[in-house]
Amino acid sequence: MAKPGVYHCSISLQALTVFSVLVVLLEDVQGGDKCPSFSCGHLRDVRYPFRRPGDPPGCGAQGYELVCSSSKATIYINTGTYYVTGINYTDSSFWVVDANFNANSCCSLPRWNQGPYTYGFIDSDYYLDLATRAIWACFTNCSRAITNNSMYKAVTCLSGSNSHVYVWVSPDDCVFGDLRSSCGYLAMVPFGDYRYSSDSQQVVENASYADIMGFIKNGFSVQFPINVNGKRTCSEAINICLNNSTRYFKEQISDASILKWAHAYFWSEIHFFNCVNYYRDEGYHCQPKMFLRLQTIVPAINIIKLLIVLCRFILAPLSVLIFLVYKYWKTRISIDVVEKFLRMQQILGPTRYAYTDITAITSHFRDKLGQGGYGSVFKGVLLPGNVHVAVKMLEGNSNCNGEDFISEVSTIGRIHHVNVVHLLGFCSEEMRRALVYEYMPRGSLDKYIFSAEKSFSWDKLIEIALGIARGINYLHQGCEMQILHFDIKPHNILLDSNFVPKVADFGLAKLYPRDKSFVPSRALRGTVGYIAPEMMSRSFGVISSKSDVYSFGMLLLEMAGGRRNADPNAANSSQAYYPSWVYDRLTAQEVCEITPVDDMHELERKLCIVGLWCIQMKSHDRPTMSEVIEMLEGGLDGLQMPSRPFFCDDEHTAVPDSYPLLSELTEIPEEDEISDSYVSRVK
Repeated sequence: MAKPGVYHCSISLQALTVFSVLVVLLEDVQGGDKCPSFSCGHLRDVRYPFRRPGDPPGCGAQGYELVCSSSKATIYINTGTYYVTGINYTDSSFWVVDANFNANSCCSLPRWNQGPYTYGFIDSDYYLDLATRAIWACFTNCSRAITNNSMYKAVTCLSGSNSHVYVWVSPDDCVFGDLRSSCGYLAMVPFGDYRYSSDSQQVVENASYADIMGFIKNGFSVQFPINVNGKRTCSEAINICLNNSTRYFKEQISDASILKWAHAYFWSEIHFFNCVNYYRDEGYHCQPKMFLRLQTIVPAINIIKLLIVLCRFILAPLSVLIFLVYKYWKTRISIDVVEKFLRMQQILGPTRYAYTDITAITSHFRDKLGQGGYGSVFKGVLLPGNVHVAVKMLEGNSNCNGEDFISEVSTIGRIHHVNVVHLLGFCSEEMRRALVYEYMPRGSLDKYIFSAEKSFSWDKLIEIALGIARGINYLHQGCEMQILHFDIKPHNILLDSNFVPKVADFGLAKLYPRDKSFVPSRALRGTVGYIAPEMMSRSFGVISSKSDVYSFGMLLLEMAGGRRNADPNAANSSQAYYPSWVYDRLTAQEVCEITPVDDMHELERKLCIVGLWCIQMKSHDRPTMSEVIEMLEGGLDGLQMPSRPFFCDDEHTAVPDSYPLLSELTEIPEEDEISDSYVSRVK
């Protein structure tokens, strides 16, 4: 049994064929006698073989002459007068109603009291299609009443004491052999159309006399002749062949066999062409140019169908297969690159674990520490020794691809510095990847500097700032290749049990030769609020280690202020952008409305001044991390105020217009989103 969707597609293809053939043959079909169509009564677009009185002799057939009035079209068949209520050019038939039948009478006898028409021909110009394929109403007069026979319906209004009139319906002609011995033939009349369903025929056979009279009032169908006035038209042959071809198509498509389907798709047009050619040989008048058109259009339609089948069943699956192979190949290459790197790394770098080891270390990922952009972080234990670790599971659908994974392993895999987090191991099996770090029990720095209560003294803050600066400086200067972090922020600074800071999360880090003062332009990446201006536009300078200095400066200002640098909800709009506000405080000189700087702690002022130096808009105006360490270790007297940062212009004391622009350019979530570092807040 064919599926509905496929069946409808098949019917659509066949409809395309029929439409194409009709377009090609339109001139020949409509040009049977080169006469225009006309209106007659309520009928519109009446054409050959019908005509009107007074039309030229070549227009239409004489036996199909219609007498037209304002509301009716009348035709004469034999001695009877009929109203034409509809014309169907598709199956070459028209519908008529007996004009002399008294439709208002509740009891009447049809006028068709002639003998039965065995072959169905009314005359040489008409053919009654009901003669052999429709329902007939047969009237009989009996001398005795008929009982125990449901076929005979009594016509009470026409019956008398010695005369009993009955009517019955028959799918065939009313032949005298069906009459009872006590009955005589009275009249017969056809009604309806041969296209009754079996259910409809059953309703008609069980109908009463009143129902039968209602059927008769509706009229019957008359078919166009095969031969009109001795002229066989090409339109007749085309109609016959189209119907035959459609029937052939439906018969073939109803079978589930592939061979039958192939016949339906590719042989229907050939079937139609052979049919037209047959009727052409039988004397149907078809113009040679029309036949030449058929010889051209039929192969073209088959070619179109072949292309449709190829696209649907071969090219489309092949395209999907090629796409899947390509995706697999790309994934395989990524996995192979990672594997090749890890084999080399295994000799010198951290330990490589199997995925089963990772599940054992984390006790099947039972203790979750946090959730980041690259995956989830779980607490685990390494045996022997019961060493606590943090395991960052990189999700397969995250932004952390093979390149980022290699970057993180390669940058910190061989680094051993007190202020850089230590990578103990990793896992890479297909797309399942994990990083195993030393566990930082105090969590990340952000939960301390942004807390409502001051967590650290100023001395401790300076100590933490120096530790972070030394860790970043080691990345820039202490390795064979300089390492640029590109994502310095409080979330990525982790604290051990003694609150020693460690730089973490190297997913965005890159390695560059130390003799290079700048690095090539790259896609903007990082966290909003900490990205250096040159990462957005080269007009601010080149991307270099000074980009990390800018991020560190923003971190120092947040540590000094105990708040985020951009706070649209600040009570005073002038305080919304903290770098601008603190610059105004530090440069204020006896302005009454501005709080004097004397109430600022000396170390707070140092953090602010160093931070303002680090966030200079031009990269060449910023100090190096070595110079930052000297500034933090030195006294306050040796520090000078830097130039006013661009974002701290007088017209931009609130959050600057260019600041929210970062959120449109960066690929990383907002800074207040949970960090993707391996440890979130420790409860």
